[in-house]
Order: sequence, then C-alpha cells, then structure tokens
Amino acid sequence: MPNRLIIADDHQILIDGLTVALNSTGLWELLPPVNNGKQLLDRLSDVDVDLVLLDLNMPEMDGIKALEAIKQIYPHVKVLILTNYGQITVQQEVRRMGAEGYLLKNSPIAVLQEAIREILAGETYFLAIDEPVKVGNALFLDDFMKKFQLTRREVEIIKMIGLELTSREISDRLFISELTVSTHRKNILRKLSVKNIAGVINFAREHSLI
Repeated sequence: MPNRLIIADDHQILIDGLTVALNSTGLWELLPPVNNGKQLLDRLSDVDVDLVLLDLNMPEMDGIKALEAIKQIYPHVKVLILTNYGQITVQQEVRRMGAEGYLLKNSPIAVLQEAIREILAGETYFLAIDEPVKVGNALFLDDFMKKFQLTRREVEIIKMIGLELTSREISDRLFISELTVSTHRKNILRKLSVKNIAGVINFAREHSLI
C-alpha cells in the first residue's frame, strides 16, 4: 500500500502545482488537500496519513500550532514544512518541535520528491538555508544534478567536504546521522569517479561550490 500524503496550504495555485508534480511519480497516494490547521487535524482524525506537507502561514490555525498538535496527538505522522520563511531560527524551532523536514517553496520539485523519499525512509531532511548552493556564478540548477546524477543533499555534502568539514560537523549541520553522512560520502565518490576526499574537494573547487 503506497504511503499517504496530504498538503496543508491556503494557496490553491501552489496546491494545484504540487498535486500534479507529486501524482506524476506514482509513488504515493495524495489525499485531498486542506487549507488550515483545523481542517488538517480534523482530517487526521478520520484517515491514516504518513506525511503532511505543512505550510506555516495559514488562517484559523497556523502551521506552528498544527505541528505542535500533530506531534502530541499523532506522533507517528511525519511532517515536512514547506514554507517561504528562510530564517534559520524558524527551521531550528520546527526541528525542535519534531518536524522531520524543512524546505523553501522555491525549491525544485526534484528536491521536494527527494525530501519526501528520505523522510518516508526514516531520515530527516533539513538543508542548509543560510546561503544558496552555487555552481559557477549561477544559482544551483537541476541540469547540474542531472549531469552528475547527484541529489541536492549530495551537492550540499560535496560543498561541506570542500570546506573541510568533518562527518560529525556535516551531521550536525544537516541534522542527519554520521552513518548517513558516511553513506552519502561513498555514493559521492562512486558518482564522481574519484578515489578519495581530495578528489571530492578538487571537484568542489572546479565547479565553484566553494
């Protein structure tokens, strides 16, 4: 049985776009959306949901209050915050409250799909939001990921390796386990066809990631 997802947001254009993008994968069952926190809690009391895509700025009951209620009443339900708020303090607060992920609404759809997969697999997904990842003089592009078969998470880790962060430091910054960082490191070496971390650092420098 596919995992069940529900969108909680009060902007219909965004809901429509997400619905098309997420249904196109065939990986999940997307339930009818809700427009505020009260509607969301009512829906959770009626149907089983695996993951909520939760906006923070909604009428009647905002996302922060909804997140608090979800984690108290339905602790098994995973929550991915999808918001326009790019402040690291907001990200830290929702993580403290138990959210499993945090993405900005201007993220590529491929990144959203990646985040959903990781969260449903038991991971968290909090990308660094204090500065955008850059490739050359342009903001990070989907074409770059496709060219090297990299995920957005792997690009973040390549950048951090290039800055000579340890696995522990990467783990702390991305809110994932050191074991997960180690797995990403191995996958990065394989995808970039390099033998060691020095090769990753050279790659980061060549592509202006650092």
